Amino acid sequence: MASKAAPSCRLVFCLLISATVLRPGLGWYTVNSAYGDTIIMPCRVDVPQNLMFGKWKYEKPDGSPVFIAFRSSTKKSVQYDDVPEYKDRLNLSENYTLSISNAKISDEKRFVCMLVTEDDVFEAPTVVKVFKQPSKPEIVSKAPFLETDKLKKLGECISKDSYPDGNITWYRNGKVLQPLEGAVVIIFRKQMDSVTQLYTMTSSLEYKTTKADIQMPFTCSVTYYGPSGQKTVYSEQAVFDIYYPTEQVTIQVLPSKNAIKEGDNITLKCLGNGNPPPEEFLFYLPGQPEGIRSSNTYTLTDVKRNATGDYKCSLVDKKSMIASAAITVHYLDLSLNPSGEVTKQIGDALPVSCTISASRNATVVWMKDNVKLRSSPSFSSLHYQDAGNYVCETALQEVEGLKKRESLTLIVEGKPQIKMTKKTDPSGLSKTIICHVEGFPKPAIQWTITGSGSVINQAKESPYINGRYYSKIIISPEENVTLTCTAENQLERTVNSLNVSAISIPEHDEADEISDENKEKVNDQAKLIVGIVVGLLLAALVAGVVYWLYMKKSKTASKHVNKDLGNMEENKKLEENNHKTEA
Repeated sequence: MASKAAPSCRLVFCLLISATVLRPGLGWYTVNSAYGDTIIMPCRVDVPQNLMFGKWKYEKPDGSPVFIAFRSSTKKSVQYDDVPEYKDRLNLSENYTLSISNAKISDEKRFVCMLVTEDDVFEAPTVVKVFKQPSKPEIVSKAPFLETDKLKKLGECISKDSYPDGNITWYRNGKVLQPLEGAVVIIFRKQMDSVTQLYTMTSSLEYKTTKADIQMPFTCSVTYYGPSGQKTVYSEQAVFDIYYPTEQVTIQVLPSKNAIKEGDNITLKCLGNGNPPPEEFLFYLPGQPEGIRSSNTYTLTDVKRNATGDYKCSLVDKKSMIASAAITVHYLDLSLNPSGEVTKQIGDALPVSCTISASRNATVVWMKDNVKLRSSPSFSSLHYQDAGNYVCETALQEVEGLKKRESLTLIVEGKPQIKMTKKTDPSGLSKTIICHVEGFPKPAIQWTITGSGSVINQAKESPYINGRYYSKIIISPEENVTLTCTAENQLERTVNSLNVSAISIPEHDEADEISDENKEKVNDQAKLIVGIVVGLLLAALVAGVVYWLYMKKSKTASKHVNKDLGNMEENKKLEENNHKTEA
């Protein structure tokens, strides 16, 4: 209930003055408002029937009143006092509810609603609280990097324009950071703007990092009070570059150390596991005690086999931290003896050797005229078919591109050799004369006929293969004739003649020369026949042994039977003699 003034005082002025000494009729009432919103304060007093007017005031810190709004119950008019800070911000409704737009921090006061009758003054105090949400916290002045085992300022967390002031908390990977001597130092400070009366909170963090902090997120938050209670706002995550010293050195060889060959370029790359990684190193070459200072790479060009060995690198300021790599420079040497173009005579011997020297086992392949040979060539007695282009090729399968090859061009020369044969046609009307020639370079063949007779076919030549070919001529001699075959090359001229009887005179034919290919077929057939004969002989031998064993066993059994029969006859004669004696 509202308190009443002394009944002896009737004037309105007296009532207003006496209101300052009235006992409060209602308890304290608080209105919470957000900064910038409209503050709404109900009068909280029942309007009496004989109301004259209502007024609102606020109290200064010293307790003196400042009237700000007046409303008459009879004239329904509203008057606002000339208070600069509330100009154009007030609104007093018919039920005497006071609204203050655009709430400010300075509006935090004790306001009083006064309803006045002729006899009484009714008061209802209201306390206004204004809250301002701070800005989202932000980590600023961030360290470009942190170093392990060193206490260093990580950054500052700042949040602005708060009312009342809030509190800042730091987090590492979502967990609250508490101050720890020598490892975590947090300094908090706040500052109020004298004009807006808003607070800015700042918290600086000094932190001693370890390698465990690599890629760890740091955040901060501000906790504040608003009209509806306590709230918290978080900053964005911040990840810091952590510097730590190198603890291990490694060395790399480019290209792969398993595939380095003579003539290659080698690049040595040294790496340290620190952050930031070292920029300079010392490189140690085989046999050189002093290191070569360089960046993290060192290149050797056109390496030779003597570059094989252990390569090392170390830190410039810590030579004991060292790494090494064993490098083998692969090589491959091939020596063919003889090589190039070699000319030999038929029947000569020619030893051929292909010598290999390599860093590891190498494969060797022989080729003749682009055809792979089963074994390396060896010539104890050269033939024309041995002539050709020989290649000895070797390679290291594990090392790409490491191949060597040398060639031998073998020329087998021989003076012309002639053999002549003749054969009568089954019809008896012609005879075929063949001149077989061997030699290299290829001999030229010429025919000469002495005597009369018609030449049915001119000389025809076979292909020249392996130093051999032939020329044949078909004639029908009317009388005995002599055919002369002349073969000539750069080495010699050879002549051979053959007497041929007239077509009417029968004579013995000479067999044709068997070609190398036919010789091989004949040899294969002979081998087959010999194999069959040997097989039959072995089968007969086995059968004979079996038969002999059988007969031997049969004779032994017969002797045993005869012996048994002889014993039976002797026993019979003894019995007969005994009977005679008894008689």
